[in-house]
Amino acid sequence: MALGLLWVGLVLLGALQTQAQDSTPNLIPAPPLHRIPLQPDFQNEKFQGKWYIIGLAGNEINKEKHSQFKMYTTTYELKEDNSYNVTSTVVWKKACDYWIRTFVPCSHPGQFTLGNIERYIGTKSYTVRVVATDYNQFAMVFFEKVYKNQEFFKITLYGRTKELRPVLKEIFINFVKTLGLTDEHIIFPIPNDQCMDK
Repeated sequence: MALGLLWVGLVLLGALQTQAQDSTPNLIPAPPLHRIPLQPDFQNEKFQGKWYIIGLAGNEINKEKHSQFKMYTTTYELKEDNSYNVTSTVVWKKACDYWIRTFVPCSHPGQFTLGNIERYIGTKSYTVRVVATDYNQFAMVFFEKVYKNQEFFKITLYGRTKELRPVLKEIFINFVKTLGLTDEHIIFPIPNDQCMDK
């Protein structure tokens, strides 16, 4: 009897483990940081200001699931210590929501880490790297987060206006595909006016 109960318990445990593994997504691994370009001679004062999120690509992004994702803004405010106060303004449940964080500079100009990371429970590391920008029209920024032993990465296409030339979108698509992402991992948020000018 006891052996039978032990056997049933082991079968149930195995089933639960299998179920837990199935619920964890198979993510495309984050590329090594040395494969991610860094904007030469990064000018932190020119980079500050408001950016519209024109495109997003990442190992957790799904084109079908995120097809109704709305455009939002991110504003970089340079502080005296050369870190940025970064405020993203998004539409959430028909209201404007604000996500505020600090990006602290690293030894490489144009690369940052998340300030006060200990406040973000489960986040082990968070790296931000400006891949390319002309400061006036567009920027491509790479983000990598290690959260509970999983690596998440995304690339954001920023614009100073709500629309960018098609060639810049093509450059963005081609770049993210070199990192192992596919068309299914790329979205272009729907332009909207709500919360854009806050």
